[in-house]
Amino acid sequence: MAAKPQKRDDSKKRKHAPAAAGGKSTPKKLKSSTGVPAKVLKKPHNKFSKPGDKKQQPKPHVGNDPVDTKRQRRIQAKELAEARKKKRKKHYTLEQELASLWEKMRTRNIAKEERSRLVSDALKKMKGKIPEIASSHVSSRVLQTCVKHCTQDERNAVFVEIRPHFITLASNTYAVHLVTKMLDTASKEQLAEFISSLHGHVATLLRHMVGSLVVEHAYQLGNAAQKQTLLMELYSPELQLFKDLTSLKEARIVDVISTLKLQKASVIRHMTSVLQPILEKGILDHSIIHRALVEYLTIADQSSAADVIQQLSSPDLVRMIHTKDGSRIGIFCIKHGTAKDRKKIIKGMKDKVGKIARDKCGTLVLVSILSIVDDTKLLSKVIIRELEGILTELLSDQNGRRPLLQLLHPNSSRHFSSDELAALGSSVPSLVTKSPSKVNVALDEETEASGLGEADKEDSCDAGASTDATQSSHLSEGGKKDPLTRRKELLVNSGLAEKLIDACCEMAGELLKSNFGKEVIYEVAMGGADSIFHATLDGKLKTLHDAIASLAAHPKVEESDKEHLLEHFHSSRTIRKLILDSPSFACTLYEKALKGKCAIWAQGHSAKVISALLETSSSKVHKLVKKEVQSLVDDGILKLAK
Repeated sequence: MAAKPQKRDDSKKRKHAPAAAGGKSTPKKLKSSTGVPAKVLKKPHNKFSKPGDKKQQPKPHVGNDPVDTKRQRRIQAKELAEARKKKRKKHYTLEQELASLWEKMRTRNIAKEERSRLVSDALKKMKGKIPEIASSHVSSRVLQTCVKHCTQDERNAVFVEIRPHFITLASNTYAVHLVTKMLDTASKEQLAEFISSLHGHVATLLRHMVGSLVVEHAYQLGNAAQKQTLLMELYSPELQLFKDLTSLKEARIVDVISTLKLQKASVIRHMTSVLQPILEKGILDHSIIHRALVEYLTIADQSSAADVIQQLSSPDLVRMIHTKDGSRIGIFCIKHGTAKDRKKIIKGMKDKVGKIARDKCGTLVLVSILSIVDDTKLLSKVIIRELEGILTELLSDQNGRRPLLQLLHPNSSRHFSSDELAALGSSVPSLVTKSPSKVNVALDEETEASGLGEADKEDSCDAGASTDATQSSHLSEGGKKDPLTRRKELLVNSGLAEKLIDACCEMAGELLKSNFGKEVIYEVAMGGADSIFHATLDGKLKTLHDAIASLAAHPKVEESDKEHLLEHFHSSRTIRKLILDSPSFACTLYEKALKGKCAIWAQGHSAKVISALLETSSSKVHKLVKKEVQSLVDDGILKLAK
């Protein structure tokens, strides 16, 4: 059924006013209760205003008093704030004057005489008040600029004024920058005086996030004796109380304990109470703390040492390994930590491997990780992949090449100094199950008790030595996996070896002439220690040998600015070494580059390369080159090394 049409209600229709004379209707203007038209009262539209926003509501007009204007109210509020600051800050007016001077003196294009005048004016205004205003956010910056640009006499006057307040200023967030600036510009006498004023406060300041910066700064600037003075305060309460005791020449804590006849247990307790709050607060960046931790671990009992190692085995360890002692602590954590601890440390290195590898101390921790950790999948994922990404940069880098050299030829004295090898082999005494010396003593006692003869005693010593060698090698490796298996998984299975050979082929000339890169290309061309590449990558190695031979085959140009590969100091010696150690390379080089041309290269650095063809122990090479090279020797053109 269709709906009925609704009737239109005419009563709701808008009523219009009668039309005007022109025939158009004029709408009626509505008026407010005040008699003013509504359009006049309506506030202009603001697109940022919200309905119901009280701030947008028009304020009632109150008379014609000028205080009520916005500008006057702002001025009044500012004056009130200034009055409050003057009450709260003793030297507020002075700080305002200093800030004005500072804006002028710190500009770059100011004349030297004008800056000196402004600095002198500022120091005159601050005279007698420096310790009080040094803690201010503004005036501490003014003081730093003045200390930087003032004369030595003015700087000495500032030092004298703040000398009684060193400890207070060293713990202040803003004044600490003035103190470090004063230390940077201090004379030897002033530095000694400052370090002397720290006596009895070193342990307290090191627990303070700000104060520790000052102690570390003084430790870095001091000489060996001053460093030892600061460090020894952490050993025992007696050394904190009596300044004369800290002037000992002994550097190691073991020697200090024996010289002063201190109780070892008391020293361990005191150092634990000092170092534990520092570790809990995460103050790990300072070299003085790293040194103290190394000394502590040399005397700590097994449980105390294990607790410290566990506490340090975290992603924060990355912050410590930039110093010599910090890297040793990193090696301790890798060597004595659990698999879980090692995993935390390695994951903490993610995206930082390149920076660590280029660091002189940090690279040793990477070397230790690659030599000890058994989880080669984790190492490949975190460390090897990042090394591959910057491989071309690392090959010629003095420190960055070391992790690669460790994988190619582990613990080689050619690539690591004796101190670095000692650091890599070091361990915490209390966490080593049985040291080699104890094994020897036990063997001697057993020999004497059994009444063995001299010959039998020598046999027993030989057996003991072999036991020690086995045990020490196990300790140096740390992990349970066979070292050769670990190297194969990290080098060959991960694909790093193939990329290494490709990079060496691409950069052969550059690496051979590089003081650091020549060692990498030599180890790669040799196939690594234990011939680790030869099983699967012989074809790739042949390509590298061909690349070097092709560069050596370039003709000799007398007037060229670039030295030929066979005449360059580094490259000629590296090629000579490859000839002596790799017969396959020697044959390739002779066939491709030297055959029929030996007489050309029989003088200068290149003569070492030609003579090496006869000096090699390979009969195959001798047979190949003897006819050509021996005639040069017989004619006196070429001299062989004796």
